Order: sequence, then structure tokens, then C-alpha cells
Amino acid sequence: MTSINSILRIDASARKTGSVTRNLADETMDRLAELTAVNIVQRDVAAGVPFVDEDWVTANFTPAETRTAAHTAKLAFSDSLVAELAAADTVVISTPIYNFGVPATLKAWVDMIARVGVTFRYTENGPVGLLEGKRAIILVASGGTPVGSPIDFATPYLKQALAFVGITDVTIIASDAMSRDADEKLKDASNKIKLLKAA
Repeated sequence: MTSINSILRIDASARKTGSVTRNLADETMDRLAELTAVNIVQRDVAAGVPFVDEDWVTANFTPAETRTAAHTAKLAFSDSLVAELAAADTVVISTPIYNFGVPATLKAWVDMIARVGVTFRYTENGPVGLLEGKRAIILVASGGTPVGSPIDFATPYLKQALAFVGITDVTIIASDAMSRDADEKLKDASNKIKLLKAA
């Protein structure tokens, strides 16, 4: 890690105001700034991320040296997302759980950054991530889905997706199943944020 902690903050909640996860992300930014100098890049995926389509797949699997201008243009947004992720020391993802999983726009972000030969490669022993040495903090909120339960398909997915590109140092802070004891769960999440250490 450098003396300046380069942070990529990714917000996925459809709510811009009154969002539990965005508020937790704000608290996390404040905490990380207490620990070291920070440089923050913010990506609000709720504002829109393109979905993978046939043209994107064609461009992505065309060797870089033979891509056309149209291929390059098609991959430009994905390239910018990959560059943001590659430049970060710490990745902070704030997301609600929608219907047991992550919002579609966050899944679209994963699809845009998981690129063979760019963020991972295949070996005889399986895929290997190319973005090692980073730390991730996942901030999660839900109305009725307990994090870590059999119906939580959000946090295992995010951990797997991050590990796939080489990010295995992952901390999950949840304010989950808030249909009961919401205030207590928010307080517990805030307390866990206060205990975050420097990477």
C-alpha cells in the first residue's frame, strides 16, 4: 500500500437520499480518511452501467491488435471501469440486497470488469486473478435477508467475483434484516466501521 490510500467507492443503491448503504459508505470514507491520506474515486453504478451484449462479447474476445475502431469504442466504458479498479488500493462497495441478490447494475459492473487477460487469466489450475494486493470493504443492507444465511446470494457472489479478479482481503459490514431492530443493526454496523484499521 502507498502512503496515500487510493479508494474506489462503488454505490449501488437506487436511492440517492435516505439510503442506508450510501450513508454507511459515507461513514467508511470518514473512517478511512482518519487512518491515512486518501484519494477517492466514486462510481455510482445506479446511474447506469451497460449490459453485456453480442457486440461487446465480440469486441472483448477479439485480440487487441486486431480490434477495429468500433470494437475499441464498444469496450471504452469497460476499460474505464477496469482502470478505476486497477488503480485502487481499497475498494468500497455499498449495496442493498434486492430480492436476495445484488442490484442488476452492480452485476453489470462485475460483468464489465471481469475480463480474461485483463483482470484474470486462465491457467492449467484454473483462473487466476490479476488484481492482487487490494483490500475490499462491502457494506450491505437488507430489509429481510440475513447476511450469511442460505437466502443471501449477494455477499457470497461479491466475494467470489472479487476473488476471481484477485481481491481476497474482503471485509463485510452488514445492517441486515432491518425489518426488525433497525436502529440496533445500524448502530452495530457503524460501530464496526469505527473499528476498521489501516490496510
